[in-house]
Amino acid sequence: MTDDTPQRAAAGRSQAERFSSAYCVLQEAIERRAFPGCAFGLLARGQVLLNDALGHFTYDEGSRKVTPETVFDIASLTKVVSTTAAAMLLHQRGRLNLDTRLGDLLPGFVVGRASSRNARRITLRNLLAHNSGLPGYAELFRTDPSPAALFRACLQLPLEAEPGQRAEYSDIGFILLGKALEVLTHEHLAPWVRREVFDPLKLSSTRFCPAPQDRIAIPPTEIDEIFRHRRIQGEVEDEHAWLLHGAAGHAGVFSNVPDLLRFSAEIIAASGHKNGSASAASETSVHGLFNPETVALFAQRQPPEGSSRALGWDTPSANSSSGRHFSARSIGHLGFSGCSLWIDLDQQLAVVLLTNRTWPDRRDQQIRDVRPAFHDALLEALAHSETQDR
Repeated sequence: MTDDTPQRAAAGRSQAERFSSAYCVLQEAIERRAFPGCAFGLLARGQVLLNDALGHFTYDEGSRKVTPETVFDIASLTKVVSTTAAAMLLHQRGRLNLDTRLGDLLPGFVVGRASSRNARRITLRNLLAHNSGLPGYAELFRTDPSPAALFRACLQLPLEAEPGQRAEYSDIGFILLGKALEVLTHEHLAPWVRREVFDPLKLSSTRFCPAPQDRIAIPPTEIDEIFRHRRIQGEVEDEHAWLLHGAAGHAGVFSNVPDLLRFSAEIIAASGHKNGSASAASETSVHGLFNPETVALFAQRQPPEGSSRALGWDTPSANSSSGRHFSARSIGHLGFSGCSLWIDLDQQLAVVLLTNRTWPDRRDQQIRDVRPAFHDALLEALAHSETQDR
């Protein structure tokens, strides 16, 4: 075995020089304590042009450094990497009809309601599009602190709007969607997704419920003084996902930049663009998991008018976290812990940013400004370097 440390250091210097403005955005964010550390990457036209990291696990002196391979709690990126990916595959295989009513799969969603008319109309499409009428969030963990009680509470939550009439990003909707997919597959979501998505794509660092011995290598997300009363490290930060044994439709996946770029390459390869597919296959192991029709369908914006939501995915909107340079034909998602994934299907590029912005608590919101500034700086540097190369 040879020591590749010098080569990796040289590559890191080259990346930092080429994308110096993007590095400055992240370094300044660390200095302002927007987050203690981050890992980030760029895939463009089949090549990984950037895979690097800055900062540390915490603000403590001597804290472990973040590396390009560091695994993070990716929070709601679970919704696309796991749950939406599962829905895409099941639809592609003819096992999921988007217009199947949720109540047909989970009868407890309609049985016992004072008025079930709207509940009976909610479909899997509504859940994916976040237009079901369900509330966005409710702190059910405070009153229903067991898996069975939590699931029952999700089933019984009153609707706040008619299906299709209001876009409201809903964790509750994706908890129920994850359960509905388990009914369709006759299997728990976590093992099904690992076998059908993570393993075929060789996402070797991506998983629900990291093993106890692996937790020390994962940046902590917060000091929980409300519910678990301990440092949260290597276990899912989201209380509802934790109650559901660490694996739910809305949160629970842990991953790193190389795996998420590989996942993005799979989406890009299936988006209808063929240029650069050979190099994409060599660098990111594209396996043809999704077909173009599936990606096009799930990337299409859904009602109501003005919503940026596609099926499972988000799309760029005014003041988007993706910044100013992602095309209208882009899809992505954010994670509460400070993570993001954006994929531009037209430009054939993807950007991953992983942070633990919730350390040591959830109050800081600087990430809202960091994300668009980082994406703008990165894509502007990419365009500049490509212009010089011509």
